[in-house]
Amino acid sequence: MELKYLQKNHQDYGKEPTKVRNTAKYKEEYIRSFVDKWDELIDWDARENGEGDFFISELKKRKKYKILDVATGTGYHSIQLLKHGFDVWCADGSPNMLAKAFDNGKKHGFILKTMQADWRWLNKTISGRFDAIICLGNSFTHLFSEKDRRKALAEYYSALRHDGILIIDQRNYDSILNNGFSSKHTYYYAGEEVKAEPEYVDEGLARFKYEFKDKSKFHLNMFPIRKDYFTNLMREVGFQEIETFGDFQETYKTDDPDFYIHIAHKEYKS
Repeated sequence: MELKYLQKNHQDYGKEPTKVRNTAKYKEEYIRSFVDKWDELIDWDARENGEGDFFISELKKRKKYKILDVATGTGYHSIQLLKHGFDVWCADGSPNMLAKAFDNGKKHGFILKTMQADWRWLNKTISGRFDAIICLGNSFTHLFSEKDRRKALAEYYSALRHDGILIIDQRNYDSILNNGFSSKHTYYYAGEEVKAEPEYVDEGLARFKYEFKDKSKFHLNMFPIRKDYFTNLMREVGFQEIETFGDFQETYKTDDPDFYIHIAHKEYKS
């Protein structure tokens, strides 16, 4: 059955937007008018040039073919994986994003297997176990409380097979918090005529503003997760080995990347 958009005309953060710091807000942030412009923001061709075959290669060399994309968004990574023969299931908390992903899938010749799911109760929605879960596009930072973050990671862990992996990314919030924002949006926010940058940042909030060529503006309130905190949290949940890449290369120890990508392994090694 084809998914439908939920109609809402504008984002509403009240009189004090920087005080809006709750996980459930993301469902209201992705209004249809914002989602309809998302593919201008996340330019698919520029993203493909930036990422190359990083995710395809990392999954194939580990022989992971049954994939759950828990932050499908408008479908970019799900569709790329399908083109390379992976068995992909698509989940997102935003019905508007899922509807857009479904439409994009049809344009590329695929009928996406979509489901609306809150990560904190992921296993109530999905069935079976997966070789890999991907959570990309800085999506995990929609979770504002540590309790929510631990619960979501535990749900991912449970949904993986015994030797499964989680591939999850995040902005380099350490750099933003310590030194200010200077990203050129090389990989993710790659639209030529789109501006995406933080309007306000503190240790508990990164409020990003997105401006499009037609002068429309939207916002997202996110939690700025520091890298070491995040990797320690994944270990505490149960993931043993965690590999971290910077902008799709293992250069983060000396460079200052825009994004980190973590590959966390569930497999138990005594």
